[in-house]
Amino acid sequence: MRRMVNLITVLAVIVGFWGILYLIGGAYREEKEEGLQIDFFVALWRTKRFVDFIDRVGTRFRTFWKGYSTLAIGLGFVGMAYVFYTLFSLALQNLRTKVATPGVQLVIPGVTIPLWYGLIGLIVVMFVHELSHGFVARAENLPLKSVGLVLFFVIPGAFVEPDEEALNKAPLLSRLRVYAAGSMGNIVTAIVALLLLSFVLTPIIQPAGVEVSNLAESGPARDYLQKGDIIIGINGHEIKTVEEFFDIMNKTIAGQIIEVELLRNGNKLKFTIPLGSHPDNPEKGYLGVYPAQHIISKVGFDNIVLPVSFSLYWIYMLNLGIGLMNLFPIVPLDGGKMLDDSLKAFLPSRVAKSITYLFIGIGIFLLAVNLFPALKGLLG
Repeated sequence: MRRMVNLITVLAVIVGFWGILYLIGGAYREEKEEGLQIDFFVALWRTKRFVDFIDRVGTRFRTFWKGYSTLAIGLGFVGMAYVFYTLFSLALQNLRTKVATPGVQLVIPGVTIPLWYGLIGLIVVMFVHELSHGFVARAENLPLKSVGLVLFFVIPGAFVEPDEEALNKAPLLSRLRVYAAGSMGNIVTAIVALLLLSFVLTPIIQPAGVEVSNLAESGPARDYLQKGDIIIGINGHEIKTVEEFFDIMNKTIAGQIIEVELLRNGNKLKFTIPLGSHPDNPEKGYLGVYPAQHIISKVGFDNIVLPVSFSLYWIYMLNLGIGLMNLFPIVPLDGGKMLDDSLKAFLPSRVAKSITYLFIGIGIFLLAVNLFPALKGLLG
């Protein structure tokens, strides 16, 4: 119920923001080569200021960008098949079982992902993706009309706008290079972020307890613990990792009284808590805590090391997930454009269109089935 109220509040704020934006920017609804354009829950800002920069980088390193984007084509078709197969398999699983697993997660900063780290990750995703498109377009001698920012409802984005007529007339290989470059940039960025996490930051951080990320409404912990508490011990056993927390809780029984030691705002506290019955197993003990791993830096400077670590984690997660999802073979995603242009190049127009529409139909169905559990979980 509380989650539903929070969601309604968020939606009301968003709708109010767009209402004010329409009142302020109502005069900017006509399409312009530069400046602000506002439409139904879509705000576009175009500029030509960075076109020269993209042109210099794309043309100066033309050989690199052509090799990079040619490799991206192969990776793009492999990723396309992987994403389609994965969503197809998960959709079958969700249709066959009562317990559905989300195959597509909603990316909403502050709701489904952390606000600031999520925004940092999304900003990196959009700039890497669009710059890759732009660099490769210029390496292929395709002109750019503008670059800009876009806000679609609550989802921010960036874009590089090539000349559509020139792009449509370009050879198939050039178009495939441009389409595939965006996801390639995201996947490369995800790999770089993962390497930095694994070999630079992970060696200097360590687990230091279990953070209470949320509390179940029916759990006994709600009367004692608070969000943000760090559990460091249960019944005299030191707790450093989420795995140790679950190992101890899995051995408890309903009605058992446990002693929980924790840190709250730097102060050490102890609570004696009678356990409830676990929803999935009435005989098993239930605390009603949603645990998250708490970490600290081995070298100090927690206020620098930890934010950098969390930022890199979300840069990795969002670039990998969105980069792969963009290869899903439905138009207007890049994967759909790659598939559509390839089919048109080798098959009669009518057959190519039929196959494209078939993939769009199947793709929308797969997205709906895989997205439904996430929506259900969000609405409570």
